[in-house]
Amino acid sequence: MRLASLDDGTRDGSLAIIDASGRSFTHAEGIASSLQRALDDWSRVEPALRDRADQLDRGSIRGESLAGVKLTAPLPRAYEWIDGSAYLNHVRLVRRARGAAPPDDLESNPLVYQGGSGVLLGPADPLAWVADAGLDFEGEIAVVVSDVPRATPARRASEYFRLVMIANDVTYREMVPAELKKGFGFFVSKPSTAFSPFAITLDELGGAFRDGRAFLRLACTYNGSRVGDLLTGEEMHFSFCDLVAHATRTRALAAGTIIGSGTVSNEDATHGVACLAERRTRETLSFGAPRTPYMKPGDVIRIEAFDSNGRSVCGAIEQRVTSEQGAPAIAGREG
Repeated sequence: MRLASLDDGTRDGSLAIIDASGRSFTHAEGIASSLQRALDDWSRVEPALRDRADQLDRGSIRGESLAGVKLTAPLPRAYEWIDGSAYLNHVRLVRRARGAAPPDDLESNPLVYQGGSGVLLGPADPLAWVADAGLDFEGEIAVVVSDVPRATPARRASEYFRLVMIANDVTYREMVPAELKKGFGFFVSKPSTAFSPFAITLDELGGAFRDGRAFLRLACTYNGSRVGDLLTGEEMHFSFCDLVAHATRTRALAAGTIIGSGTVSNEDATHGVACLAERRTRETLSFGAPRTPYMKPGDVIRIEAFDSNGRSVCGAIEQRVTSEQGAPAIAGREG
């Protein structure tokens, strides 16, 4: 089942059910007004959503075209956005780029930070350029969970997985070193994260979701050129089960919390990259200095995940960089 949120002017959007082709939808009215409300009462709501999705796919319900319809992130705001760094190759490369050693317990203790979740970007929302900040994209996989008790062990974590999305976890790279030097973590270097148009239930992936990992191909296309064609499951050192176990070590998680994988990264350089920081590090190792600049106004990044049959599982994130300073994304919204 594929779910999305229509931009109806409210903070949480209007929940929609997407057909199997990804080209039409029907409203979820009478079942749940928003995805967050669905997640709050998932055991009751999910069967009704599935029934309507089946009717849509069978043609019992006439769907509306998605063409020209603006979608927000599936969760335009979330109770928590917790991002890990489960791909150790990425950790080693970006640390090397800024002259920092990986932690001694890199392979046994997940790296996790808590990002801003009050304003999450939709799949086509622009990226804000800031001068000399080093704007970078980061392609990730994410899961959405139901209420997760404190101290949930990894072996039970998958019981709480509800949905899968992809993410562009944007970073201002040049702001990172100064922030981390303070010893208090990321903040201004991590602006709003963008998410795929569709959030999908795990059964949509079939055998491609196993061992707490999504085994997909993540395609990253930058200014029309494919820069990454990455395998998302094979080198995910810490699974989503491990990340949830770590995140709940001392606290419970609310339904609708999003858990990110961290930037997808493969040791084999022929798979390319899911962020410019890795490309710049590899260029430095090969040529003595980076050759690829960070993002600038007018640049476009497209991130999309495919299954083994070549099907786009969550739809595409496609964002353009702009230097315009607009009003806050939530200005004037109600509900």
